[in-house]
Amino acid sequence: MANRIVLNTVSYHGKGAIAEIATEIRARGYKKAFVCSDPDLIKFQVTKKVTDVLEQASIAYEIYSDIKPNPTIENVQHGVAAFHASGADCIVAIGGGSSMDTAKAIGIIAENPEFADVRSLEGVAPTKNHAVFTIAVPTTAGTAAEVTINYVITDVEKKRKFVCVDTHDIPEIAVIDPDMMASMPKGLTAATGMDALTHAIEGYITKGAWEMTDMFHLKAIELIAEHLRGAVNNTPEGREGMALAQYVAGMGFSNVGLGIVHSMAHGLGALYDTPHGVANAILLPTIMEYNAPATGDKYKKIAAAMGVKGVETMTQEEYRKAAVDAVRQLSADVGIPADLKDIVKREDVDFLAESAYADACRPGNPRDTSVEEIKALYLKLME
Repeated sequence: MANRIVLNTVSYHGKGAIAEIATEIRARGYKKAFVCSDPDLIKFQVTKKVTDVLEQASIAYEIYSDIKPNPTIENVQHGVAAFHASGADCIVAIGGGSSMDTAKAIGIIAENPEFADVRSLEGVAPTKNHAVFTIAVPTTAGTAAEVTINYVITDVEKKRKFVCVDTHDIPEIAVIDPDMMASMPKGLTAATGMDALTHAIEGYITKGAWEMTDMFHLKAIELIAEHLRGAVNNTPEGREGMALAQYVAGMGFSNVGLGIVHSMAHGLGALYDTPHGVANAILLPTIMEYNAPATGDKYKKIAAAMGVKGVETMTQEEYRKAAVDAVRQLSADVGIPADLKDIVKREDVDFLAESAYADACRPGNPRDTSVEEIKALYLKLME
């Protein structure tokens, strides 16, 4: 079987990279941008950094901000109608995963109207046309939605999130400018950074992993271990390191999938609006312990990438524990809660476990699992 890699056509990296947004739009002959960005980014004038670039280049735009932290079917449908009404011919997505996931779904449905119900996009949908031309500008260092072929939408009616996987949704252009991330508060920096670490570790141990994606994931783990604490303290080096790290992780996991950390986190987001990065960070160490028997010697390389010394002389049991302990320590250092006691209601555990088992990320998990085993993992984190 051939291994496939899908990446952006072009990506820009580094301080000041947003200036290239105008260059790309004008070079391709587009006339009006549909700017998807959430209300907080507009309020704190982060979005303005990009709209200023558009104005200076005399590029027309319209802003769509009906975006929630866990975007819903309704958000997407409103966005599709707004896109058509705007007369725009391209999309600029500015924000974290919520803004970019909303923009991806809008762009796909605009070019594939038979999927207007949104629910039919779940899994690998048979879309025929690439999404509207999109430039993605992340303002968080975590989701890597700007380089992935995935997006996640919340079905409020059914109280669940669903994952859409589609090579037609990847933004043609990604612009990773650490200056766009400088206004992130500590808590959001920590949560999105741990989301990136989860992407890197799950992508590295998933069933679909292979040499090229292993290279991306190990480098991402190394960069996150080196830079996340600094990013939380808002150092320029930390911000720049995490901007790169999360993108590198996205280059990998988008092409090989994830595992049950994400499956279980999706339920927490849908039911309790738990920030996705926080959910991942709480779940990751415990599920690493659970998955360890199915990972061969990979935890030795994870431990080394996390900065653990003396890994080469450790036994398998020792380096597996060292890898988990290093992840748990990083999570604690950046202020992530250690358990689910204040999040999960016991009466919801059966529903959460069933939802996680049905989630599109679950089949990629290195260890085959069951509803009962997933339920036990939730309960363990509630003790």
